[in-house]
Amino acid sequence: MIVDLVLTNAKAYTNKHVMDCSLAINHSKIFKIGKEPIMPKAETRINLKNLLVLPGLIDAHVHLRDEGKAYKEDFYSGTAAAAAGGITTVLDMPNNDPVTMSVETLKNRMKLAEGKVLVNVGFYSEFPRSMKEIREIVEEGAVAFKLFMVEQVGGLNIDVDHALLEAFRIVSGLKVPVAVHAEDKTSLKKAEEEIRRPKRNDIEAFLKAHSESVEVKAIKRLLNIVKQANTHVHFCHISTENGLKVIIDGKKSGMPITCETTPHHLLLSVKDLRRKGTLALTMPPIREEHHAEALWNGVFNGWIDILGSDHAPHTLEEKKAKVVWDVKVGVPGLETTLPLLLKEVNGGRLTIGDIVKLMAEKPAEIFNLKGRDSLKEGNNADLVVVDLNRKYRVDASKFHSKAKYSPFDGWNVEGKPVKTFVGGQLIMDEGEIVAEAGSGEIIGRG
Repeated sequence: MIVDLVLTNAKAYTNKHVMDCSLAINHSKIFKIGKEPIMPKAETRINLKNLLVLPGLIDAHVHLRDEGKAYKEDFYSGTAAAAAGGITTVLDMPNNDPVTMSVETLKNRMKLAEGKVLVNVGFYSEFPRSMKEIREIVEEGAVAFKLFMVEQVGGLNIDVDHALLEAFRIVSGLKVPVAVHAEDKTSLKKAEEEIRRPKRNDIEAFLKAHSESVEVKAIKRLLNIVKQANTHVHFCHISTENGLKVIIDGKKSGMPITCETTPHHLLLSVKDLRRKGTLALTMPPIREEHHAEALWNGVFNGWIDILGSDHAPHTLEEKKAKVVWDVKVGVPGLETTLPLLLKEVNGGRLTIGDIVKLMAEKPAEIFNLKGRDSLKEGNNADLVVVDLNRKYRVDASKFHSKAKYSPFDGWNVEGKPVKTFVGGQLIMDEGEIVAEAGSGEIIGRG
């Protein structure tokens, strides 16, 4: 037989170790992994010249924008950024314009994305106004629900515990997770009012409002609901030492919870925030170094399940608002996440296996993305080729994202994604997008 593609002279991370091999790809799947002599004939052969092949990474926390927020990012630019960063699957957050929170808004968003995306895209939904619609949203293809606890975004009243409990019980029966932005609205708004009264308008005021206790209180509240509903809750972008401790205690007690952190919470501290200013302002914010140390320990000990970029692009004008409370929070991360992690591999703090676990195996497990967790015969041919020895400087002005800024701008890194394949098709080659819009796939759960 003749297959579509054979990648020769590769080093592939498969079955928990790196092996010298070739990979045959046919009909968007991995057909065979083995030595060159046993490879079938192929329409196309690419010599990878001894570079490392990893399963394409899954970023479970991405804001692709588009629709009413297309001026910040759109499906094409966002997925081009993903492909450039070696990320082959992204899960899109629902705080869009309009908010993704119904069968109609989800269906329309999927249809719009279909002709634009370059990588695989799955979609979150906010909770609908009618609890009866939860099941229909899942049947339409939502991979998870998102609960934003800082302010009302979807149709669920975030101030009322029994409303949350009712929604969580329905979701529990549907076997999809609820991803939560855990900052307590009441505590945060009260702190903001007290701080803003004397007209404080600085980063220190923002940090004081978004304190560790605000995160901890929200986590504890959610865990109390999880106990009653037995719903899988995934805590997004954990940023504090005590927040992680509460989650660890919940895990030890057998609760169905998982959590993530971000590269910026691991690698930056308030010193960087003060130096970079509002360009590095996120929610939850970058914190003191001891929090980052606690998060690293959580990664090393397996308490933190995944890493997500929380790619949240805005315009420079929005990031440089004169009043700190008006600054749009979030940073772009799709193009920096893998290079930063590869730098940590070269520095000895992470292993290649850690990256694959945190950004392929565990996200696929949590969000039930079958066939996307590893390089294995029969799995989807989503993969990234990396040059572990490539040294370069992060240059945000050259991002494929519309957001041309980064708290990591100017950082020297070692290790770079050089080719990205989605469904066996070459999407990115040496930083250049070489595929047409619509080459990616809209995916659901399972």
